[in-house]
Amino acid sequence: MTNPARIPRIPFTVLVTAAVAALLSVLIGPAAAQAAPGESRPVYSYDHAIRESVWVDTRLDGDADGRTDRVAVDIVRPAEPAQQGRRIPVIMDASPYYSCCGRGNESQKKTYDDRGRPVQFPLYYDNYFVPRGYATVLVDLAGTNRSDGCIDIGGRSDIGSAKAVVDWLGGRGRAYTARTGGTPVAADWSNGSTGMIGKSWDATIANGVAATGVKGLKTIVPIAGISSWYDYYFAKGAPLYDSGPDSLADRVESPEAQQHCAAVQKKLADGAPRTGDWTGLWTERDYVRRADKVRASVFMVHGMQDLNVRTRHAGQWWDALARHGVERKIWLSQTGHVDPFDFRRGDWVTTLHHWFDHYLMGYDNGIDRAPMADIERAPGTWSTDRQWPAPGTRATTLRPRAGTVPGVGVLGTAKAPHGATAAFTDDPKLSEADWAARIDERTPAKAGFRTAPLRAPLRLSGSGKVTATVTPSTSTAHLSAVLVDLGPDTIRNYAADGEGITTLDKRTCWGAGTPGDTGCFQETAADTQKVGYTVFSRGWADLGNYADAHKGRPLTPGKPYTITLDLAASDHVVPAGHRLALIVAGTDAGLIDPPASTPKFTLDLSRTSAQLPLTGGAPAFARATTGAPRHPAAATPLDGIAPPRSISRMPAAG
Repeated sequence: MTNPARIPRIPFTVLVTAAVAALLSVLIGPAAAQAAPGESRPVYSYDHAIRESVWVDTRLDGDADGRTDRVAVDIVRPAEPAQQGRRIPVIMDASPYYSCCGRGNESQKKTYDDRGRPVQFPLYYDNYFVPRGYATVLVDLAGTNRSDGCIDIGGRSDIGSAKAVVDWLGGRGRAYTARTGGTPVAADWSNGSTGMIGKSWDATIANGVAATGVKGLKTIVPIAGISSWYDYYFAKGAPLYDSGPDSLADRVESPEAQQHCAAVQKKLADGAPRTGDWTGLWTERDYVRRADKVRASVFMVHGMQDLNVRTRHAGQWWDALARHGVERKIWLSQTGHVDPFDFRRGDWVTTLHHWFDHYLMGYDNGIDRAPMADIERAPGTWSTDRQWPAPGTRATTLRPRAGTVPGVGVLGTAKAPHGATAAFTDDPKLSEADWAARIDERTPAKAGFRTAPLRAPLRLSGSGKVTATVTPSTSTAHLSAVLVDLGPDTIRNYAADGEGITTLDKRTCWGAGTPGDTGCFQETAADTQKVGYTVFSRGWADLGNYADAHKGRPLTPGKPYTITLDLAASDHVVPAGHRLALIVAGTDAGLIDPPASTPKFTLDLSRTSAQLPLTGGAPAFARATTGAPRHPAAATPLDGIAPPRSISRMPAAG
């Protein structure tokens, strides 16, 4: 039985001890309990839950040892439904991190007893949902922890190993009681309905499995997930990291896999050249192009200041799902690479509970009719929208032109005269923070353009683009474009170690627990900073990809080239009194790697424009800027948040 002393630490009145759960089960029966209005209730014992491990046959031989790979699947499920002849749905998290790196803010790992049975399941999914009639299933991706095979960074092995488990849960696969040999075992306790969840790489696997159209996958909840692995490593040819997928595989593989997977790592290295050219390896790992196969609903969460899995992934995946009519919901926070459990805990658990109840248990609780989008406007302050991007949002063309102060440009709707130019020189030591801080000054490393202080708020909702015509002085060149809100604010400190949160000593419990898996976690609070500007959207490209987004070519110094930079998805309101700025520059230090040279650029203003997702379109921009006061005199440098000089080269483990 669960220790009654746990009860005062549990933050929800609906969370009860296993003793009370057992009493309810006797008095009203599980069928009546499940019929409670609106949501599943914790009527099953967590203490007496079944904890087991099976090995699912993936039907793949990734390590080329002559036998098909088996992946380890650890399961916690309530005992009572099977005893009563009832089958239950599954919440599944497939991950490469269960032994190497850990999950969640506290980097929890799986633990086992001396007989190899699972004890601790990272995170709270088992503690909270098992008493409510769900099974929690944690899968070691092929090549990691207790699984056979080789990790292949979002490819056939990664996705296939997780898909095989969904098939087995639906009665279409094979599993055994041991990694080799063993007795066949069926998931006769599963009703075949599975929901996948996870953050970062785990979320990426959920995206990839959904894009196979596998039967039985009813919903996915990708938190900060990758939608195309090319876009994790490159932005239209510009390298985001100085390493590739082979290095990532080396970080997470089990010792056994490292002995057998050298050939797979070589294929990863050979298939991902640092030129940034698209190859077949990237095609296999592009889930966006297979969005038409998605049958699961999607509840997406992403930090708008995520500098690891950047919000381009969220924007392009969301837009592709929308084109194919997929049921979907989104939360956008002001954090970096952070789980919603750590920035909006109570609301998150409640919303996730209702989401799974609806899509896995069939409750008509209204979650599918609730507002589509929750957006964090200030630390801890949220707004909602019935649709996203916001209704009335239109791609609106804004143009840069010279201003009255030499080297300080203007952003508006008027086109610059033919022949008007701005010049800047790539300085790989400087970042977007350096450019934005001196937006009101002529500096050599950027071309900056800003509106006057706005007379009305201006909302940008969705993804934008910047098309620039530039003449480089060298045969290699990288470009950056950033959107900046110029004005004082208090925002989450997304570049700090916590990426917008700070971890407290106090713990609260989210569900039932055992001594080996308490279900208790450290609380968090917003980590904030006062700033004079906020960079809220970014885009990068290798100018050599001007003719083909998938293949670069040498540049001819002195020749003009036109290229479009894709701006990451965001939802930001520039308040009245603030200014909207566009900056075009070279290397964005810390966020893209520099080219082989440091070119000088001449920007053709008459052939440069930004297509921005303005809510209300051009009329809204006119209302916000018409009659606005003239620019003030050049100001002192503004304070902001500089991106960290070193970004994690893993879809972050913790």
